[in-house]
Amino acid sequence: MTLDDRVARAVDNFMAGYGCCQSVVAAFADLYGLDDTQAKKIAAGFGGGVGRMRMMCGAVSGIVMLVGLDCGQTEGSDREGKSACYQVVQQLLAKSKEENGSLICAEILGLKGHEKAQSSYVASERTAEYYKQRPCAAKVESAARIFANYLKEKTL
Repeated sequence: MTLDDRVARAVDNFMAGYGCCQSVVAAFADLYGLDDTQAKKIAAGFGGGVGRMRMMCGAVSGIVMLVGLDCGQTEGSDREGKSACYQVVQQLLAKSKEENGSLICAEILGLKGHEKAQSSYVASERTAEYYKQRPCAAKVESAARIFANYLKEKTL
């Protein structure tokens, strides 16, 4: 599967009803030894800007999770490895913020701050109207493409 196929898979996941984070992580998870179910479970709580509290965008959270899988350190005392991971996270999130104007779900959705936006933990019903009103599919595509481009640049 090409990296472009993975970007398309992320969008397909979202359009099938999965959360933004689930959609992005699951599209790349097999590269890191995770199956589709594991990836979707690990990423499930990050939807709606983390538990539907409209904080950090789920698609952006997906980038962070994937960077951890790709280059996260595994020794607690490995400050160099931790720093290298943080550097990649900051670089990719800067690209996301540049492309999307914010990393915050509430701001991306045009809501007035995440404190006021967390009205309910109940997931929205996915209808045609939902998809028309939300920019989320485009944000999922953006996040998946940012991570795919990172992987491409690593192999050059």
